[in-house]
Amino acid sequence: MGRDDVLAWVESPLQLLGAAEWASAHHTAVPVAGRLTPQISATAEELLARGARFSDLEPYLGIPWRLLASHGHWLVGDGYSGQFRLAAAVLRPHRVTFLDDGAHAVAFADTLLGRRPYARPNVHERGLTTIAAPFAAELVHRRAGVRRAGMFTAFDLGGDRLDALADQGFGIRRHDFSWTRATAPAPAGLGPRIVLGSALPVDGRMLLVDYVRWVRGVAADGAVYLPHRRETEEQLGAVATVPGVRIHRTGLPVELVLAGAREPLEVLTLPSSTTTTLPLVLAGTGAVVRTVRATSSRAARGHRTAA
Repeated sequence: MGRDDVLAWVESPLQLLGAAEWASAHHTAVPVAGRLTPQISATAEELLARGARFSDLEPYLGIPWRLLASHGHWLVGDGYSGQFRLAAAVLRPHRVTFLDDGAHAVAFADTLLGRRPYARPNVHERGLTTIAAPFAAELVHRRAGVRRAGMFTAFDLGGDRLDALADQGFGIRRHDFSWTRATAPAPAGLGPRIVLGSALPVDGRMLLVDYVRWVRGVAADGAVYLPHRRETEEQLGAVATVPGVRIHRTGLPVELVLAGAREPLEVLTLPSSTTTTLPLVLAGTGAVVRTVRATSSRAARGHRTAA
């Protein structure tokens, strides 16, 4: 195992995008072990077409043991992953850098600090996942103690967390999607108003009827709808019945789809990590990202973030 040989281990398109940003920021080519899904395959092809510094891409199912064992520096997409915990406890990598896994970045920072349990937020864990957790945590903190653990993130962790993480040896580097913006072509024919799809109904956290009511409220004057990667055909069929909505399927992270915008956009979304990522991606365009919360009876206007 090369102690400093880097490998990106990713399980979602956003994590893969984080790996591309890391490779650009560090001026190095990175091999990637990507979970075998259609969305990751589509994102990988797009990133390569834009010049991502990936030296190799190898799809996998389960834990890519062989690749992990032959690389000492892991770029880990999901620090809460049970598979990561098991692999880290067994293989004990020389260095670990955590990429963003959506809005869990802040929660994971608190986990590293011992301010919350080593468990995915709002998920009841059991079995081997929980057994491996203390061994993985011990490994990560040992690496931090010799300054070989950290995060590469687009999220503002706050001064208190940053100071506490630095005191424990964690290196934190922020990025603003500069590579994504620099390599993005102009999006074709989307129009000025964008509605971002959500997987809340899929996850059982919102009734489909309430979700369709929310879409109808925010798209009253017409909008392009960008589906979430985990939306079902049933959900998309229901959204398609909303007057004025045009569904635009890309199979790509919204950050990639919108990065090349040249004109101001109004982006409407339920609460999600995009309220952090998109203002960075759309910086300087005059775009507004608006979080519009939903209720059981109507959509309510909410927080605005200017890009």
